[in-house]
Amino acid sequence: MDAPKPEAQNSVPDRDNPNVPEAGGGFPVIQYWAEKTLSPDGVKLWQTLTHKSACLSCAWGTGGQKGGFTNELGEGIQRCMKSVEAIVAELQPGLQPHFFQQYSITELQQLNSQEADRLGRLSFPVILRAGQSHYERISWDEVYEIAAAAFRKPPERVASYSSGRSSNEAAFLLQLMLRAMGSNNLADCSDLCHAPSTVGLKQMFGSGTSMVSLESLKQSDCVVMIGSNAPANHPRLMNELIEIRDRGGKVIVINPAIEVGLVKFASPAFPIKSLLSGGTDISSLYLQPVPGSDTALLIGIQKALIEQNLVQWDYLKTHTEGWGAVIDRARSTDWETITSACGVSQDEIQLAAQMIGTSKAVVFAWAMGITHHENGTENVLTIANTALMTGNAGKPGAGTMPIRGHSNVQGFGSMGVTVRLKQQIQQALEKLLGKPLSRVQGYDARVLMEAADQDQVDTLLCLGGNFYAANPDLNQAKRALGNIDTIFYVATKPNLGHFHGLARQNTLILPVFNRFENPHKTTTESGNNFVRLNDEGKSHLNGQDADLTSEIELLTEIAHRIQGTDPIDWRKLQDTRYVRQLIAKTIPGYEAIAQIDDTKEEFTIADRVFNEPKFPTASGKAKMFVTQIPELTLPTLEDFGVTEAKQAIVLTLGTGRSYSQHNTVVYKPNDKYRGMPHRNCILMNRSDAEKAGFQEHQRVTVQGDAGKLENVEIIFGGIREGAAMMFYPEVNVIFKAKIDPQSGTPAYKRVPVAVYA
Repeated sequence: MDAPKPEAQNSVPDRDNPNVPEAGGGFPVIQYWAEKTLSPDGVKLWQTLTHKSACLSCAWGTGGQKGGFTNELGEGIQRCMKSVEAIVAELQPGLQPHFFQQYSITELQQLNSQEADRLGRLSFPVILRAGQSHYERISWDEVYEIAAAAFRKPPERVASYSSGRSSNEAAFLLQLMLRAMGSNNLADCSDLCHAPSTVGLKQMFGSGTSMVSLESLKQSDCVVMIGSNAPANHPRLMNELIEIRDRGGKVIVINPAIEVGLVKFASPAFPIKSLLSGGTDISSLYLQPVPGSDTALLIGIQKALIEQNLVQWDYLKTHTEGWGAVIDRARSTDWETITSACGVSQDEIQLAAQMIGTSKAVVFAWAMGITHHENGTENVLTIANTALMTGNAGKPGAGTMPIRGHSNVQGFGSMGVTVRLKQQIQQALEKLLGKPLSRVQGYDARVLMEAADQDQVDTLLCLGGNFYAANPDLNQAKRALGNIDTIFYVATKPNLGHFHGLARQNTLILPVFNRFENPHKTTTESGNNFVRLNDEGKSHLNGQDADLTSEIELLTEIAHRIQGTDPIDWRKLQDTRYVRQLIAKTIPGYEAIAQIDDTKEEFTIADRVFNEPKFPTASGKAKMFVTQIPELTLPTLEDFGVTEAKQAIVLTLGTGRSYSQHNTVVYKPNDKYRGMPHRNCILMNRSDAEKAGFQEHQRVTVQGDAGKLENVEIIFGGIREGAAMMFYPEVNVIFKAKIDPQSGTPAYKRVPVAVYA
């Protein structure tokens, strides 16, 4: 057997792909806006864009009481193309009454993600019963009868899964309902993406969210952007990076792939600059480490800071604990170990350290390129260690800033939808319910899937999201969900989970209003701890044989059918104003929500944004942790059983979203900014392809440890040697991800694969 394949050296970005534009954003965004807003549905789109509700897309979105185009500081023109894509999808016509009679489940299983989303809005409840070939329409009375029976199962066999598509009020009611039943099985999409940030930051700072507000970010003169494709997933953040560069600041990008928008970006918020100059240079320095080696690179930056005498010693001694061991680890780790692990040269690392150490206020920002690893929590700890070594935590313009995905994914965690419930919230809930909560450890998203695979779950309520497609090993996901007796999918549009994640007995799809249609006011929380108030709305589906409900009414009615009025009058909680009163009494930092209906004053959550180095820990100091450089090896072709292929190579695959995609929802099949013409592509470095004897556009097989995809087209791009990228969720079928033991998050960004002809 051959020795494990070593990781390759850092590559020069491939800028020769003629299909890749010179900048992110730009004219294609403006063209899309014009196309959609001038369409026959343009009036409805503009009405929604100006509605006083938070953006449906990312946690950096705008909206609320300041207006649809306005951020929390009152700045306008802050909508992005991703926001429009999400709204356009929600404004689709409703499914026709005969739709599910016409198409069998076998036919619906042939659809891809984009085709499923384009079917239209869900507009009436349906059920797929065991042994039947078609979903059939069902009354809400029967829905509640089935729910009442399903949720009376033993509490340890009842679970929920949720996404950040919903409101704070719905999230609060979801966790209150399950905990009142005795279940702590509150899995959430953040378990699959952001848990390492929450777990790591809570250990260090006593708070698991961003310590940087938008106002604070505007005072920064350096941003270190790690493992994030913000131009695609959080376009509004690009406006802040443009302003940082315009005022002479620096942006250091750390990413194995060259994302064109992180090199140069043209934002519609700056139309003259975008059109005349083609955009703004974003990255001052772009580093391409080996996937999974971020801890090695960051320890290298720490070592360089020590050698360049750029460590803030007084800050460490006064405001941190455990700093000595962290310094010793960085100082004693030799450069050969660091550079061979991360694939970035000593000169580049020293330059990054010099840029960070000589800046006045540095923000360290990251996304799933950091968290989607087997050592995701250690990656977060190492970033925070670096921030503390330079005194960049607890002052304006500086700090740690995890970038969240869904528009209200952080709000769900704040409301208690988590398996790591704060003791303070637990005590408040026990007082509210008049009884102790269960102390049985709940299932996070991956543990829930494993439990279902072991036939340990009877009932599952999915409040938004796509639990099936978001998981690795889709064959396991299908099998596991098939072991659950009853699954309730609460959604606005069809997705692949509704057709593949089928329960053993009853699968129900329950249509609800989206955020700008709700008949009551709701709130959401941004990734920077800002709470927005969403006005009531009206659905365009009204009068089209539609039979929708709100999530608030759905959850409270299920709870009422099971628990009646003791200890809570659940139907009284259909008044979201009353729910906000309970949130104010229960959730730390949310006290101001009690007055939001009267004052309309949106607010930043208390005790999360740190403008001075005093942290909510036992000592008031930040706690630093020694982290380990991971041993990164790859299996051989022989390990994959690929022994006879003349053209073959083993690569580290990272899964990612395309530019026109929101989580598992695909809006367009191609990716203009990476030059990938369809979903069944693999982005490779030209040198890797030539080494294996491949040509661009050649069709190959890509094999993981759980399956393989065939007829995959090779596309050359600016990704470092030894690494590759394919689109999530389609590629999830081929691998079983390793799990971060501290957070439970899968390693989607480091998947060993064999690529062969």
